[in-house]
Amino acid sequence: MPVPASQMWTVASYVLKQRLRGRTRYPLVLMLEPLLRCNLACAGCGKIQYPAHVLKRQLTPQQCFDAVSECGAPMVSIPGGEPLLHPHIKEIVEGLVARRKYVYLCTNAILLKEKLLAGWFTPSKYLTLSVHLDGLEEHHDFAVCREGTFTKAVDAMRLAIDRGFRVTTNTTLFEGADPNAVRAFFDEIMELGVEGMMLSPGYAYEKAANQGAFLRRQRTEALFAMILSNRDGTPCQRSDAKKPRWRFNQSPLFLEFLMGLRDYECTPWGMPCFNIFGWQKPCYLLQEGYADTFAELMATTKWERYGRKSGNAKCADCMVHSGYEASAVDHTFRSLGGLCATVKAMVAWRYKNRGAADKLALDLTERKGPGTTRQFAPRSALVQVGLPRD
Repeated sequence: MPVPASQMWTVASYVLKQRLRGRTRYPLVLMLEPLLRCNLACAGCGKIQYPAHVLKRQLTPQQCFDAVSECGAPMVSIPGGEPLLHPHIKEIVEGLVARRKYVYLCTNAILLKEKLLAGWFTPSKYLTLSVHLDGLEEHHDFAVCREGTFTKAVDAMRLAIDRGFRVTTNTTLFEGADPNAVRAFFDEIMELGVEGMMLSPGYAYEKAANQGAFLRRQRTEALFAMILSNRDGTPCQRSDAKKPRWRFNQSPLFLEFLMGLRDYECTPWGMPCFNIFGWQKPCYLLQEGYADTFAELMATTKWERYGRKSGNAKCADCMVHSGYEASAVDHTFRSLGGLCATVKAMVAWRYKNRGAADKLALDLTERKGPGTTRQFAPRSALVQVGLPRD
């Protein structure tokens, strides 16, 4: 099972309580950014392009605890920056686990093995180590702009799994992603023994180094349909009964949304962001002001100005999980139809699609030049922007 029953029950009961109270806008996951500095400089990242004096700032543990209490969401995601660079991340994680919040500690895993060997973290059903991996070794190392990161991450993941930690991966896909290589990556990660995988297209951050790397909506749907259809093998591939089934630590309806099978409107309040500047308006991706309190964020943000239907150009192509996964979860519990759709998606997980299979075969043929078996995206899809030290 990709998510423990206790976590599913906690989330389900929380959402049902919000609906019984008549609340249409409520947080599902708090995106808690205790710092913005990182030990990588990924070309598609829009979070680390700040001057040095800003990157040196960080939230205190008490600020983190207050934000979690104020927000009230049952789950807390700790991205960054790189959270393992925070000198008090051990105290922050322990405090959130003690408060029985389901914590996803996001990391590039460069420092993970070191911290695990030092005893910084204890296995718990409330703690998931969410490791950033954008594909197989060649593509991931290029995407994060440093060789050797894939090997370090996998080594740390093996140690974490052996020690009984919940481990997931989070993968961001950009323009030029190779759907066949992504599918091979899923197979490899499942064989590693992770609990599940998380998947999202990248967002076109204004501050990101390479603006040409981001997917447009139509291209996103086509790419994810190729990747997520025919999960037990395609007509051009031999179906292997021993191959582990892909497990996703996400709403199956959100994955259907990525495949173009469902149409949702963004719920930016579903995953609010708190960082060194305060409560970020309107969402984790856009920075259009800050509020001092969560209540102020909810009351003063002009929500109607955001989302695809608003006509806001910044939202037109966005299909990122931080805006739409909460929409999918809300759909599940909004009606009997939503619940049935979710159950169906969990049972009928293969998504047979001959058209997607044909496109996969064509894509594979086009990527293989004469006399080569290379199956990775052209390196022009991303740029090297620096090689910072650990």
